[in-house]
Amino acid sequence: MMGHVPAIPESTRDSITWRLILHAEKNWPQLDKVQVTCRGSFAYAAGVLPGGETIPLLRLRYGGSAHSFGFAIYTAGRYQDALLLTGLPTGTPQEALDTACTVHLAGIGHEPENCPPTNLRSYPLSRQRRVTLTASFLPVVRTRLSLFTA
Repeated sequence: MMGHVPAIPESTRDSITWRLILHAEKNWPQLDKVQVTCRGSFAYAAGVLPGGETIPLLRLRYGGSAHSFGFAIYTAGRYQDALLLTGLPTGTPQEALDTACTVHLAGIGHEPENCPPTNLRSYPLSRQRRVTLTASFLPVVRTRLSLFTA
């Protein structure tokens, strides 16, 4: 049985709304405005295009923090959990908006200039990279691993 998920407090709802509106005004000129509605532990954002068409963009899932939310993108008529451009499943409302707008508005002519890199590998994806540890590295590795298990 799942535990009770709290509804989004009014102050957090207001914060989400303003953060999304201001971020869209600054970074997404294809949108005339952003509409935010909240129900229970979810906040839904839709974009209004210059012609008046409203497109659903994303859903934020409140987990108790006003700074980090679960993310789902609207696709194929429903909201589907997804990763942000940062590669994480949770993040700020602004990161969620950038991810959703990059997907939904990509052909309209603008992606934000300050997007984080999405390919963080130092080598091509098609080549396997083999790492060999020598015995001199083992004490260092054990020490660093113990920091995560403590």
